[in-house]
Amino acid sequence: MDWLSASDALALLGTQPQTLYANVSRGRIKARRDPSDSRKSLYRGDDVRRLAQRAAGRRKQEAVAAEAINWGEPVLRTSIATVQRGRLLYRGEDAAVLAETGTLEDVARLLWQAPCRPGDADAQSGGYGLRAAFLALAAKAADPAGQVLGPAALGLQAGAVLGAMAGALCGPGDVAISLHERLARHWQRPDASDIIRRTLVLLADHELNASTFAARVAVSTGASLWAGALAGLATLNGPRHGLASRIVWALVDDVGHDPPRAGVALAAWLGEGRDVPGIGHPLYPDGDIRAKALLDCFTPSPRFLAFQEAAEGLTGEAPNVDFALAAIVETFDLPADAPMVLFALARCVGWLAHGIEQTASGQLIRPRAHYMGVGATS
Repeated sequence: MDWLSASDALALLGTQPQTLYANVSRGRIKARRDPSDSRKSLYRGDDVRRLAQRAAGRRKQEAVAAEAINWGEPVLRTSIATVQRGRLLYRGEDAAVLAETGTLEDVARLLWQAPCRPGDADAQSGGYGLRAAFLALAAKAADPAGQVLGPAALGLQAGAVLGAMAGALCGPGDVAISLHERLARHWQRPDASDIIRRTLVLLADHELNASTFAARVAVSTGASLWAGALAGLATLNGPRHGLASRIVWALVDDVGHDPPRAGVALAAWLGEGRDVPGIGHPLYPDGDIRAKALLDCFTPSPRFLAFQEAAEGLTGEAPNVDFALAAIVETFDLPADAPMVLFALARCVGWLAHGIEQTASGQLIRPRAHYMGVGATS
């Protein structure tokens, strides 16, 4: 049995790296860590050659489209963000480098290509938190005055949307203070200010993820940035996206502090055909760079380390950002909903950037469905 490097596998397949990683995640290609360099992966040659032969010749357009919806080929053009060779790039800038000193406002200016002036939100009659964020966005989403704006007005509207989100999620505070500092004060955790700052920067955008796609679809109809952010927030609010850290936390609770016991529990979990939550990511075969950037800044608790050790030993995969967020909550004693709050506040910047870009394109996003019901033709 031979094992190929990523470059050799891609040369045989003739595809983008994302497609290779998608085939690994779907079990079509077996991968393992490179024994000479643990940061890299190797791919089983027989699997790669089998897929290369299957893909020989021109595939039907409908087959390409069907695969594109599940970590497949790119479907939209964007200049905002991408994942390349294990790095997350914001308009060509390395997000992990930006997280060393930057703020969410810095990233907003970069992604929006416009000033970032978070507006002073109205008083939150519904309190503070995620429910308040939904209400704040919904209150403006149907306002026709916010639709079909020029570039300068869109930049101002983006600031107003971010301000409303900040007002709902960070609580009352001086709008002149950076958002990570406002959030740390709201949670009464000043010692967590820096890790909050880094997290917000690293979560600001992640290419065409589910919530960003939803935001772009909404804005493509001519709806306002308020409506796009509301669509994004609704999509984020699911266990396969913004709430994924809850599952990590629950499994860590179940596994306990003992690495051998963790290994037994996770082996049983895998034996039921389930992926280990918080471990691995289709776009990062050598490890989620966002998780590494965060985990390098603190030491998780013993039980999280035990979970990580057991999971890495069983799967050969590194932790992803959902694991890092769950570990941050415990280490810095943050509220239970902190991962979703951090995701929502940070990713709102990305939704707004994509909304501005989508508006400028003038394109309506309207794919076709492959009908399989009564009367379907081949």
